[in-house]
Amino acid sequence: MRLRPLSEAEAYARCYGEGDDNVRAVKLEPRRPRIFRGVSGEDLRRAFESRLRKREPESVSEPFTEMSASDEALSDGHKPAAAA
Repeated sequence: MRLRPLSEAEAYARCYGEGDDNVRAVKLEPRRPRIFRGVSGEDLRRAFESRLRKREPESVSEPFTEMSASDEALSDGHKPAAAA
């Protein structure tokens, strides 16, 4: 049975010994309450999608070129056949 509650410094000393100068107990001020802005994740997603739809399509600077046989083989994960 304890006669009085231990302070944080006393509890630390009991658990970890004397300690050293690198460790000190500090008091933190209470956290500020979070402010709910009334916007849900779904609302943010819809707004983002709306902004994406309003953007102008990107202009194509270079026309699409067909892949060579060796590029197609590499994209399929196969090595191109060696020329004989």
